[in-house]
Amino acid sequence: MSASTRSSSARPSNAQLMDRRRAAVARGVGQALEVFIDHANNAELWDVEGKRYIDFAGGIAVLNTGHCHAEVVAAVQQQLTQYTHTCFQVVAYEPYVELAEQLNRLAPGNFAKKALLLTSGAEAVENAVKIARAATKRSGIIAFTGGYHGRTMMTLGLTGKVQPYKTGFGPYPAEIFHAQFPNELHGVSIDDAMASVEQIFKNDIEAERVAAFIVEPVQGEGGFYVAPNEFIRRLRELADRHGILLIADEVQTGAGRTGTWFASEQWPVAPDLITTAKSMAGGFPISAVVGRAEVMDAPAPGGLGGTYAGSPVACAAALAVLEVFEKEQLLARSQALGERIKARLKTMAGVVSAIGDVRGLGAMVALELFAVEGGKAQLAKPDADLTKRVVQLAAQRGLVLLSCGTYGNVVRILVPLTASDAIVDEGLDILQASLQAASQA
Repeated sequence: MSASTRSSSARPSNAQLMDRRRAAVARGVGQALEVFIDHANNAELWDVEGKRYIDFAGGIAVLNTGHCHAEVVAAVQQQLTQYTHTCFQVVAYEPYVELAEQLNRLAPGNFAKKALLLTSGAEAVENAVKIARAATKRSGIIAFTGGYHGRTMMTLGLTGKVQPYKTGFGPYPAEIFHAQFPNELHGVSIDDAMASVEQIFKNDIEAERVAAFIVEPVQGEGGFYVAPNEFIRRLRELADRHGILLIADEVQTGAGRTGTWFASEQWPVAPDLITTAKSMAGGFPISAVVGRAEVMDAPAPGGLGGTYAGSPVACAAALAVLEVFEKEQLLARSQALGERIKARLKTMAGVVSAIGDVRGLGAMVALELFAVEGGKAQLAKPDADLTKRVVQLAAQRGLVLLSCGTYGNVVRILVPLTASDAIVDEGLDILQASLQAASQA
């Protein structure tokens, strides 16, 4: 019997379900909050005990259109009456082609484009690397410190953060190198970052054997640090000088989170390849690689694909998400929402001394917490413990929050773009109360 068919008195508690989870689910699968969802709507969810939460996590940037958007649900229900799976490589279906056409249209760059649909963000990154290697006939990939690219062996190799993702799983694929990501707050300038790339060319691999640079426009798990436009411009110049491709990993930044469909639309130059996933289909698993047609066509037929890649159900959901963005003007909403959140967080910084930085692009917003001495945040002392207390206290007050960052001291906000101002403000009220309480503990 499902939870939805039980009476409320017969439903198991969060604690009971956690006991079952611990007994049945592998220990390595973490869980931010020890609660189980019963139902959700837009930016709100209710657990099995009936407690309401405002969702500032969005399933880790998956729910830009909110929980159970009516148009997305309707599109999926319609698709379920027609067919659910054929494997696109066996019997094709139009929604795959239509979604590829839409992504090609939306991607930045004044050149012909093609797309490949897949299932997860890590799968998209894996295939972007395959495509780059096939197109350049080179093997080396340069990623950046603090970057997060997935949990497969290749994407873990690309990821620039050890704990908790890489611990105990090595060795990783060869010919992966990490340069510094520019981060002025933590003392890494654009010049430092570019010099670190040149150092890789001198010490580790010649430029002529590097296939691609891969960089997030805004680092997700790394702490919501925005890649400076000047850095991207210089990286593109360096790439062009040596015949290297530029991959924008937009698994988290894509689908309108930053105020444009792709964050790389805000770059001064176009990437050669873009990976995207997460919010593409409003909660249904799908991902894509989109980029220069001649680069995308480098692998031979049969070299790309996957059994579930570009599921027709997920394609239907993704096409509905695109319609929702247009009808509800969610790109403009993302920009306005981001400004609203950042303004409020900057006001909080005047009350909570531990807030050392507020940043973001569009509605991809974060605050960073530090130890306080003499009434001021000490930028050399990131405070991960305070950050954990904030997340825990927020949950107790009914707000789902996520932390992130190389030092574990960043609170990120990924509230659905469809959330009302009233709900967002209520969530920010809870965040402020949690910050103040945690700072006094």
